[in-house]
Order: sequence, then C-alpha cells, then structure tokens
Amino acid sequence: MTAVLFDPHENDETGIAELASESVVIFDAHGTIRYWNPAAERLFGWPALTVHGTELTELSPSPADEEHASSRLVQEGWWQGRIGRRARGGGIVFVDVRRHLRYDAAGEHRDTVEFARAAAAVGIPEAAGEPMTDRMMAASWEIDVSPASEILARITARAGIADQSELDNLHCRLVEASRIVEVNERSARLVGGNRGRALMAGQSVAAFWPLGSRGLLGQLIVAALGNEDGGQCRRQFASDGILRDPQVSVWRAGDERPGHLFIAVNGAADDDRSYLFLRASEARYRKLIDYMPIALWQVDASHMGKIYAGLRADGIVDFERYLEAHPDLVDQAAATVPVTDVNRRAIELVGGTGMPDLIRPVGYLFDASPDSLRRVMIGRFTGKKNYSELMKLRTLDGRMLDVRFSVTYPEPRLELDTTIFSLEDVTDRLRMETQLRQLQADFSHAARVSMLGELASSIAHEVNQPLAAIVTNAETSLRWLARDQPDIDKVEQLTARIAASARRADDIVQRVRGMAVKQAPDPVELALNEIVQESLLFVRHEVEMRAVRVTTSCARGLPSVIGDRIQLQQVIVNMLINAVQAVESCDEPRREIAIATATDDRGDLVCTIGDRGPGIAADHLDRLFEGFFTTKAAGMGIGLALCRSIVAAHGGDVSASNRPGGGAEFRIVLPRAESFAAAAGIAGAASGSFAARASRSA
Repeated sequence: MTAVLFDPHENDETGIAELASESVVIFDAHGTIRYWNPAAERLFGWPALTVHGTELTELSPSPADEEHASSRLVQEGWWQGRIGRRARGGGIVFVDVRRHLRYDAAGEHRDTVEFARAAAAVGIPEAAGEPMTDRMMAASWEIDVSPASEILARITARAGIADQSELDNLHCRLVEASRIVEVNERSARLVGGNRGRALMAGQSVAAFWPLGSRGLLGQLIVAALGNEDGGQCRRQFASDGILRDPQVSVWRAGDERPGHLFIAVNGAADDDRSYLFLRASEARYRKLIDYMPIALWQVDASHMGKIYAGLRADGIVDFERYLEAHPDLVDQAAATVPVTDVNRRAIELVGGTGMPDLIRPVGYLFDASPDSLRRVMIGRFTGKKNYSELMKLRTLDGRMLDVRFSVTYPEPRLELDTTIFSLEDVTDRLRMETQLRQLQADFSHAARVSMLGELASSIAHEVNQPLAAIVTNAETSLRWLARDQPDIDKVEQLTARIAASARRADDIVQRVRGMAVKQAPDPVELALNEIVQESLLFVRHEVEMRAVRVTTSCARGLPSVIGDRIQLQQVIVNMLINAVQAVESCDEPRREIAIATATDDRGDLVCTIGDRGPGIAADHLDRLFEGFFTTKAAGMGIGLALCRSIVAAHGGDVSASNRPGGGAEFRIVLPRAESFAAAAGIAGAASGSFAARASRSA
C-alpha cells in the first residue's frame, strides 16, 4: 500500500468538505482512497492518514457488494445504496451512501466522491446536522520505529535489563528514537506549535509527545508490534495538559510498510479556552514571528545536548580544548542539527525561494564562518543563556553578508530542546562604519599635519641641534686631520659623535614623518610610558622656549595597551600643546604642567595631563569635546573632538575637569591589552575594524 496523500486544503471543494457533518470520501478510478474527511473519521473510526492510499475493498466486509456498486456506478454515473464498512474498533458500520463519478477535461474518469450517513435502521443514530467538533477527531500519527530496532531487540529479549526502572528508560528511549512519518491536522494543532505538519515529519516522536507518558507509549508500541493479528492495542492515559483523559490506540501499518505504526489519540482538549480562541492566539503568534524584521531560525539540537551530557559525565571540563582535539564533532553538529522552522525574513536574508530551502541541517549557515559554530557549541556546553557575535554569511544565491548572529539556548529544565538563532544583516552598517573610519583617519591625518605646522619652529630647532653638532664635529675633525701628525684617535671620537648626531637627526625626521604620513592604524601592544616620553620630545622646544616646567610621574610595571602608536602620540601631543598655551600667559612660577601615568581600580591605564592655567569655564565643560567648539580666536575646534574619537576607538575614554588648586586636568583612560583584546576579538571579527585588527595583533 503506497500512501498518496490528498491535501484537503488544495481547493475550496475539499476545504468545505472538512467542515461537513456528512462523511465525504474520495477514491480514484482504481478504488484507492485519496481523501477522507473528519466526519468519515468519526463515523468509521479510522484516522485519515491511516487510510490514505488504501484500497476501498480492504475496508469492505463484502468485496462482492463493492464490485456490484462499482459496476452500477460506471453504468449510471452515480449510485445510491447501503453498504457495510469495517470500523477501527473491529465491528462493521452500516451506512447509506451516494456516489458520483467525476471526469477530467479529457472526459476520462478522474475519481469518485462518496457521501455517507450512518444507517438509522440498524440502530446507529443519525448524524445529520450534528456539528463536527474537534474532540470527535483523533489526533493521528504515522511513525517509523526502524531507527529504534536495537532498543526494540533489547526490550523483546530482556537482554541485560536489570530492573523495571531500566525497562521504563528503554521504553522512553524507544519513543525518542522513533521518527514521525506523518500527522494529521489535529496532531499538528495540539502539539506542533507553529511548525505545522510538514515540519514535524522526520523528527523524533519524543519532541512532541508529553514527557510523562512516553514510557506508556513505548509499552503500547512494543505490544502492537507483538500483536500477531495486527489488531489495535489501546490504553487510557492520564490527562497531560493537552487532552483530557486521552485514549491512545496503536496498530501496525501493514506488511508493505514494515516498522511503521499508526497512533490515534482520542480526547477533548484539556483547556478551558475555546478552540477558536486557541487558533486565533496561535495565528497571532505565528504572524508576529513571521513578520518580525529579524531573521529567525528554530533549531532542534536535542541530540547534541545528550552528547554534551555524556562528555560532562566523562569528566570533560575544557570543551574548547576537547573540540580542538575532536574537530569532527563540529562537523557532526553542522550535518545533523536540523532547522525546524524559519520566518519570512530568514528566507529573504539568505535568498531562498521558500521555507523548504532552509529546513535542513544548520551547516549552511556556517559555511563562511565555521569557527562561529564552534563558539556556539562552547556556549551551549558551558551553560550560557545566549551568545552573540559578528560573522560572515554566504547566502544561497552566492552573496557574502556581514551579520549579527545571536543564539538563545534552551532552558536546561525544559525537555523540548529548542534553540533560536537570529541573524541581522549589518553589511551596509559596517560598510558605512568603514567609510566613517576612513573619514576619521583622513581627518586625523589633516589634524596631525596642522599640529606639525604649529610645531614647525620646534621641529626646526630639534633638527638644527644635531645638524649644528655634525658641522662642528666635522670641522674639528678636518683640523685634526690637517695637522702634520693627524690625531686619528681624536678623529675617531669626533666621527662617532657625528654618527650619533646623524642618528638623532634621523630619529627626529622619522618621528615627524610618522606624524605626517597618511597610513592605516596599526594596533600593536604598546607601553604607555614610552608613548608619553616620545610625545614629550615633540614639544620639548616649545616647553623650553616658553619657560614651562614639566614634571612627570610614570608608574612602573604598568600593563601594556593595544593601540596605534602614532594616534596615541597625537592625542598626548595635542593635549600638551593645549596645556603649554594655557600656562603661557601666566607668571613664570605658575607655568607648570604635570603628566602622570597609573592604573585605576579596574586595572585600566590612566594618563593625566594637568596645568596651572586659568582652567575651563563651567559652561564650556560639557561642550569641550564637541566638534568645531573652540575658545581660541584662531582655533578650529577639531583637536579635542578628534582626541575623543581616537581614544574611543581604542576602547577608552577621555574627560576634562578643573583642578582644585587652579588649572585644568585631562584624564585619558585606556583598557589594558588583555581586556581590550577579549572585548574586541569576537565583536569585531567580521568587520575588519580597528578592534578586530587589535584582537588579532594581541
């Protein structure tokens, strides 16, 4: 018997038949049943999915009567009379039927429609006008127990089963290993949630069967398989919150489908709310999820949860190291963890044509970012509630997207292991951020060039000093060489001084060139104290020329920072120049700048630059770092705004305040290398941002 299912919602005709109180059965020219409405289920007891594809004569106690009716039907095009039909309970139901032939466009016999009512003459009450309520329909399942063959063999042979507890556990495992082949509409409505019939197929029976009665179902399955005459095995189950006192029947599908069983569950919904209310609520929920702007994937990772539990039982604690030694487990997850549901936005995001394109193992989501799946698995193993990162996604139509990937793990206490993936396309946002960073880099370069212009006299003075020393030492060397007896030792000393002065001049030129050259940020591990000392070299002449006293207090043993050397120098030099200009108008004894480095309570690095100038006006404090805000007559108002953006790109913060004894103080806070790399490593993984490059360098 081959089950060819007839979709009762394919057209209005059969959609109306679903609501009819009269039995409606459709069978093709060969007598194979193609449609069986809910009223037929009530009248004969057979769930629709158990009779789809069945020959009508198999349900007749008198095949000869069926042949006679068929002969008259072909002659007249219709037939009316009384027939008997085998009921699921084992008896015979007598009904009054009307049958009509239907033809296709070519005039060929397409199928036959049968309308039937219980025959009142034999004592069965009429069903005319009686509404077809939900409780009259069985929640029907077809399942395949072949995947549980080893478990069945153990149960049957009672091999190695120590006690009843272990036997009960095997019955539950039998249900877990069995797979759904098909369910009817009522089953999907009761336990399928928003998945629907098609998406339940192929999944574990246990994923939809109440936990408390799985053992009992396993017992019924074993009994039905052992029933030699193929009859039904029935049992009354306790109310489970879904149906009130349900009666469960299990029987074999037939010799032509070995390992397949039918399950019929009869009972009224165990809920005080009306069926229409429940359907409306479900529809609202489904619509809400389906039209959300975030792409959502529902994933069943229950079998991976059992693998994780086994590893924990074996003493595995460092799961990350375990995956490094067993990468095949990641491949197994990619190939076996199924997607069970998606919403519209998910289909649009990956360029699919419909839900079936996405209902398959999750591996396709991680083709471009296999390490992301590994981190998802680590998050689940370590008990996280959720996890998020940026990653690359290759779509079904070949595009490469940057997405914000988030996963919500199931609660450990819940048996139904449902994991939710959400993906947000951030490709355009990251592209704009990249363009913004480029603009900021250009802006920063322009500001550095402008700053070098302000320091032109200082730079010239710095270069002139070694050049003057070179000239002096060279001329002296020539005089020593011009003597009748040249003093070679003295010339060697002078030549060494010339080389040292040349190197010093080269250092100055390279330092200035580093500030002037336009280049991408190069984040590396740096010592903050070195940055401070190098920055002081830029302003040394300005400080000396204006008789400013600079005191430094650099803490020892500071942790390193991750950053771009030139950009951090730019920040400190800019603030030193501001401090020099602030104290320039003060009396000489007050021309003082103090620069210090230390760590704060969190272990982050702090650099403070304080002066004894006039301080900052109270109404300017909140606006000091705004773009184009300045208190200088010839200022552009870009220096401090740029300093803040640079420090922020390094994961830090900059602030300004007035010192109690007068003057201003600027405070720069930068995260230590370890914490910055940890925070930036995953967050920037897909963007190619400063943070991502910083994490790679760390």
